[in-house]
Parts: sequence; C-alpha cells; structure tokens
Amino acid sequence: MKKQLFADFSLLLIAFVWGSTFVLVQNAIAFLDPFSFNGIRFFLAAILLGGWLFLFERKQLRHLNKKIVMSGLFLGFLLFIGYAFQTAGLLYTTSSKAGFITGLSVVMVPIFAIYLLNERPGRNAVIGIIGATAGLYLLTMAGTSGLTTGDGLVFVCAIGFAMHILMTGKYAGQFPALLLTMIQVSTVALLSAISAFLFEDWQSVAKHDILLSRDVAAALLITAVFATALAFLAQTSFQKFTTPTRVALIFAMEPVFAAVTAYVWAGERLSFSAVLGCMLIFAGMVFAELPRKPAASLLKQKHELVHEATSNHVKQK
Repeated sequence: MKKQLFADFSLLLIAFVWGSTFVLVQNAIAFLDPFSFNGIRFFLAAILLGGWLFLFERKQLRHLNKKIVMSGLFLGFLLFIGYAFQTAGLLYTTSSKAGFITGLSVVMVPIFAIYLLNERPGRNAVIGIIGATAGLYLLTMAGTSGLTTGDGLVFVCAIGFAMHILMTGKYAGQFPALLLTMIQVSTVALLSAISAFLFEDWQSVAKHDILLSRDVAAALLITAVFATALAFLAQTSFQKFTTPTRVALIFAMEPVFAAVTAYVWAGERLSFSAVLGCMLIFAGMVFAELPRKPAASLLKQKHELVHEATSNHVKQK
C-alpha cells in the first residue's frame, strides 16, 4: 500500500512538471527550432541517465540484450512522435490548448487497448470519450478560438503519448527501469537531431547568444533534468506499483497544471466556451478511467442483499 501511495504521488509530481513546462518550452522555441530544442533536451537527459547508470547502477548493464534495446527503441520512437508534434504545435497554438489536447491522450488509451490488449472499453470509457470529444470541439472551434494547424499537430502528439502509456505499462515490469529509460531517451535525442539536420537551421544550435539566452537556457535545463530524465525514470520505475487506471487518472491532471501555469505566467485568457470545453475534456478524461464494477459482481451483491433481507424478515417472524 505504501509503495502504491508513493508511486501515485510521484506520478502526480510528473504531471505537474509536464504541465508547468508548456510555457517554458513555448518561450524557448521562439528562439530555437523545435527539433533542435528537443535534440539538446533529450541529449542532456541521456547524459545524466547514462552517467548515473555507469557510476551507480552498472549491474543493470548485464540485462542489455536485443529485447530491451528493441523495447527501448520503440518507446523512444513513440516519445519522439509525441514531443516532436507537441513542440511544433506550440508554435501555432496556445499553451492552454496544447495542454488540454495533449491530455486527451488519456482518453485514447482505452481505444488503443481494444487492438493492442484485446480489452474493450466499458460504459464509463465510452461516455468519457464522447464528453472529451465535445470538449475538444468547444475548445478549438467555438468563438474566436478556431481550429489551427498547431491543434492538429498536438493531436498527433496525443496519439503518440497514448501509445507510450500503454507500452510503458507493458515493458515497465520486464526490464531494469534506468537502462530502459536511458535507451528510450537516447532514441528521442537521436531522432530529434536527425530531424533538425534535415528540416531546420541546425547551425543555430552553435550560436552562443541563443543557447545562453535566459529563456532557452532555463527551458533546456529544467526540461532536461526534471521533465525528461527524472520524469521518465520515475514513470518507468513506479508505473509497475500502481494500476493503469490510477496512472491515467493522475496524468489527467497535466492539462490542468498547464492551464494554471499559462494563466499565472503567460497571462493567457480563455473564452467561456473554451473554459467549458476544458472542463468537458477534463471530466471526460477522469470519467473514462473511473473503475466500474462488473455486471457479475453487481448481480452477486444484489443476491446477497436479497438474501440478507430475507434472513432478517425470517428472524423478525
């Protein structure tokens, strides 16, 4: 029980860090291109994780084999899809909208579970998906807040993160956490560097006035250490001690933290319809992950109540 509570609290801290870094990243990519930013961010995180691995957890290297490498590469690819499209989307949309659309990945998890885990969503999941979809429409289409290219990019990112949640749950209990995390983080760094070389002015990375500027340096340091190295290590380590329902529910807090920090730090404002949309998305995410008692369990409880009532009636006679 203590392990589960500690795991839940750690995952809640991860959600806070992820949500609160939206504004920092958005400010940084105004000076440094998205792929270049992610390449440096994940490269620094890989160095931190690799250094800790070789200095203090070298025994985990005995588990290095093709299976863990392929699993780490796959998780890294999913992370790359998520962060690449999220960071690019932040160029064309607001931090609040990006946070809530990214949070929609929690609702996508039951859908993908049908095909990947052969688990069909229950009534709560279906209602949650409908509510979140309606909220997404209000958030991105109502009033002056129309659907933008950035919203579409962040939606693709949500798909990547949903897949990452499922696959992390699958692999977390099979491999050493630190080694698996280092492989996936290194994969994101490599893919981001290649993308920066192909699609961006990668030479801007060498400009000291950009890298050492306050916005870029602060964003790189905070996201590399807290939102990447520590966050994904904690997720990989602790997800095995809690249930998928709890993980999804806790991560549903990320868009809430994103909206709050955008309001406090960036002074962003949302229209009434957008606020209503945010509420529907959040309610949908939470409702989709609420546990539902199986019909057999409810029928058993009903029979027990009937039996208890009958017994009491006989005793009274």
